This record gives sequence, C-alpha cells and structure tokens, in this order.
Amino acid sequence: MRFLSLLVAVAVLQGSPATGQEAERQSRAYPPEMPGAKVETYKTVGDTKLELYVFQPDGWKSGDKRPAIVCFFGGGWTGGTPRQFLPQCKYLATRGMVAIAADYRVASRNHVKAVECVKDAKSAIRFVRKNAARLGVDPDRIVAAGGSAGGHLAAACGTISGFDEPTEDSGVSSRPNAMLLFNPAVVLARVEGLEFDEQRLASMSDRMGTNPRDLSPYHHIAPGTPPTAIFHGKADKTVPYATVDAFAKAMKSAGNTCELFGYDDQGHGFFNYGRARNEMFVATLKEADKFLARLGYLEGEPTLKETSPDLGEF
Repeated sequence: MRFLSLLVAVAVLQGSPATGQEAERQSRAYPPEMPGAKVETYKTVGDTKLELYVFQPDGWKSGDKRPAIVCFFGGGWTGGTPRQFLPQCKYLATRGMVAIAADYRVASRNHVKAVECVKDAKSAIRFVRKNAARLGVDPDRIVAAGGSAGGHLAAACGTISGFDEPTEDSGVSSRPNAMLLFNPAVVLARVEGLEFDEQRLASMSDRMGTNPRDLSPYHHIAPGTPPTAIFHGKADKTVPYATVDAFAKAMKSAGNTCELFGYDDQGHGFFNYGRARNEMFVATLKEADKFLARLGYLEGEPTLKETSPDLGEF
C-alpha cells in the first residue's frame, strides 16, 4: 500500500445548493448563512465565540431524547465553514435527529494549530451531552461526523483521550457514541506497511502543534472505540484510500464495528452537496442513514429522494 500524502488539503471542500457566483459567495462566507438553525454558543476563547448551528426535527421539544449528530467541516484545519454540512443536517433533522453543524477555530481565522481544533471538537461534543435535556438529546446517542479535517476531528473525539479543555467538566464525556467519517484523515504518523511522503511527514509536527502520533486516530484505536462508518473515494489523492482501509482493519481487529464504503473513481470531497449531479451526496447519505438505522438511531428506510441536479433548497 502506498501512502501518497499525509496532509488534508487546505482548500475548502464545500458543496453549495446555489450556482455560479452565489454558490461561491455562500461557500466562503463567514460567519456562515445557516437558514433554519438555532444558534448555541458552546465555547468562548478570548473574544471568539464558537457556535453550534442546531436543526431540530418536527415535533421536537425540550426534554426529548432524540439521537443527535455533530458535524465538523473540512478545510485542512486552516479554513472552511459549518455550511458544508448544512444539507446533511437538514436531511437528518427530517429523519428525527437533532442535527448540528459545529464551528471551530482554524489557522486562517484564529492562528491555531490542529491540536486546538481537536480541543474545540471535544468541547462541542461535551456541550451537547451536558445540555442534552435542554437540547432534547439522548446523551447516549451522540454521533460525531465530519469530512476531511473535520473527519479527523470526529475520529479524534472517538479514539483519543486527553486534549480536553481544563476548565470544562471532565465528568461529562467528550467521546461520541458513533462516528460517520467522510474522506477523513485518520493516519497522521508512520504505520508499518504504508509508505510516506517524507517532506510532508516532516512538516506534520508544526501543523499539528504537537507530536502527530498523539493526534493520529489510527494509533489510538482500542476495544470499545465507537461504531464507525467511513465513506471514501478510491481515487482520493489527498487522503489515500489505503489509510482508511488500514484504519478499518485495525478497528475490526480490536473487535469494533467499522464499515468502509469505497467509491470507485471518486476523489477528495466527492460526497459534498452540489457535486456531480449530487449522485455521491445521495449515495453516501443514504448509506449513512442505513448505518444509523442499524445502530437503532433512526427508523425505517432513507427518505432522501433519488439523484437529481437539484434536491431542493437547503
């Protein structure tokens, strides 16, 4: 197996429901436009307020025990916005989940390293669990999801201990109960059998802000790691398929549930809304829906309509 690249691309990997110049504006706008969301501040660092964009299902009320999902955007720990997962959140809310798109600090806006991104992701999961009753969430059915660097953050929450904010209540777990990972960066340090780009490997310590192995989800897999589904393009040159295949095998070897969905001829960010007539957006979200149903988080078959150029305004 050949590990062609360690780094997640720094480009913002976002689909958008609009077209042309409007789509470009929406995908880059920050703070993001998130119609239909209730906004919750989950953490304040200096003068930076970090928000959760919460989509509530029909019939929701405080005190419910709904399954929840917290989605982390991609962008190489450098850029991106929560808008990337707006379509997925809107759909999953129609399926009865409390669906949340999380903001977190990134290098371009906040001059942070990836280790701070991990801390923010853990804070977001902890906030949802701590406020579960008010948010109408089941604290034992919280899913972490994300794409690319956001997939890394979701996986880090599910595998890596530590890196919690010292001011937060450590008695409230920051570990999710399940994970949905879309072309995630899950291997950030050497693995036997994988070849490495030495130049990129040498740059990882500075990029991470700590020893890369400490933030590498693969290296922290253990029995009891939450059940996981991974959606990955087999033609991904940014996060090679070999890395997620190695992760999935290690998960199974440890006795954990891990389903890997590989898609032929698909590159990095293939799952995003607005790409390729939304074929892969629909395909991956349907499989994610079925996976959550197998865990008992959703009921019935996916309700997402068949592929079309326009699935409606999200």
